[in-house]
Amino acid sequence: MLEIIYGRNAVYETLRAKRRRVETVLVAEGVKEGSTAAGILALAAEQHIPAKRVSRRQLDDLGTNHQGVAAQVGIYPYADLEVMLRLAQTHNEMPFLLLLDCLQDPQNLGTLLRTAEVVGVHGVVIPRHRAVEVTPAVSNASAGAVEHLLVTQVTNLARTMEELKEKGVWIVGLENVPEAQDYHAANLNMPLALLVGSEGQGLGRLVRERCDLWIKLPMRGNVNSLNASVAGSIALYEAWRQRSRV
Repeated sequence: MLEIIYGRNAVYETLRAKRRRVETVLVAEGVKEGSTAAGILALAAEQHIPAKRVSRRQLDDLGTNHQGVAAQVGIYPYADLEVMLRLAQTHNEMPFLLLLDCLQDPQNLGTLLRTAEVVGVHGVVIPRHRAVEVTPAVSNASAGAVEHLLVTQVTNLARTMEELKEKGVWIVGLENVPEAQDYHAANLNMPLALLVGSEGQGLGRLVRERCDLWIKLPMRGNVNSLNASVAGSIALYEAWRQRSRV
């Protein structure tokens, strides 16, 4: 089964990661072989992947911001939770995971995955149902970062949280509730799974009840909420900052 990913960064990082089967790289006629395009063609040649010149109209039919580059690839390779925990162990690090409760918007998911990859998250957990999957739009929104990340889909997020707690991982929910601590005051330097809620609805009751503690972002303006990807990214960076202390 094949799908088409698009955008220069998404295609370039897919080739770099070597986690998906890449059938063909598609480059629009007239595209100047600048640094990224040249890098894509070089990687394709190095991996013996055919590169095909096509009309821009053919790529335009995708209805996306393709930037003149696309690729026919295998479906995204989801990982297992145990693989993520072993990755942390291999690096001699405390687990650092991102849990997402029914995020619906591909742009939000892509943005959070990009941040997660940058700060060294060992893996991301998303629900199998009622949530966006790792689609070509998500890969594009993440600038290809998802191609380097371990992402798992689970049937029951609340049950997965219980499994993580049994393994010594603390579940920290990002939620503006009365008992929540300011994100910079809470101790995040521990085996950590940061839980971010869906757009508008926040955290569902079943997952909220399984959090060990909650953190919130202080706000002083007239708008009392932040986009899920913005809030989650801020919290991820704070966790990274605390974990990076010497």
